Amino acid sequence: MTSDKPFASLKNRCAVVTGASSGIGQAIALELARGGADLILHYNRNRNGIEKTAVQVRELGRVAQILQADLSDASQYDRMVNEAFNLHQSLDIWVNNAGVDLLTGEAKDWPYLKKLEKLFEIDVRGTIALSKAVGDRFSDQQKGVILNIGWDQAERGMEGDSGELFAAAKNAIMGFSRSLAVSLAPHVRVNCVAPGWIRTAWGENVGDAWQQRVMQETPLKRWGTPEDIAKLIRFLASEEASYITGQIYNANGGAER
Repeated sequence: MTSDKPFASLKNRCAVVTGASSGIGQAIALELARGGADLILHYNRNRNGIEKTAVQVRELGRVAQILQADLSDASQYDRMVNEAFNLHQSLDIWVNNAGVDLLTGEAKDWPYLKKLEKLFEIDVRGTIALSKAVGDRFSDQQKGVILNIGWDQAERGMEGDSGELFAAAKNAIMGFSRSLAVSLAPHVRVNCVAPGWIRTAWGENVGDAWQQRVMQETPLKRWGTPEDIAKLIRFLASEEASYITGQIYNANGGAER
């Protein structure tokens, strides 16, 4: 028998996406909306960006609500989760995408230890704290999907300050996601997507040496796009992935481990 239900349908679902004002987070929000989900869109400072994401979600015929929180401030976590569940009484999907951009803007010139501190505040502590709080709510309602963002090179290593710093942070998230999946089974699923070379704002402006490196390291011979990550997130959030939990999915064009 075949079903008339679209593949990876998220109809009648509501999803929260953190860091949804640009880049991968924005692409995830739009792809979940294409799947039929309503969205709660989190941002910290980029109000113009989050408004643009909300407009595009609404153009797709879905509800978009906006939620602000500074994830470097641990005192805001409970407030953020409570507000999200107050906006939509039964949430189904929570995507922890928000993270520190250390490659562009003033952050690229921060001292090493400040970069480490910010990564652990936002990427690690924020992801873990929100996942725990949301996981408790999802367990109470006996349904829900939590999706986190890792990094494909965290486990195999990459030279330089950025490689060291992101490996420390993203390995923490990936290991935590595996264990949380066991803690929250059988009613709540937890998975992690580990992007490879994705053409975000940094990738659009790097020089020829980096462009050549990406081609050499990626068997598919192209940059990944935010939409590539978003489509995988949509699948993992859907019922088609109902037997998948505790996994790390490298989305990296075939780069070797």
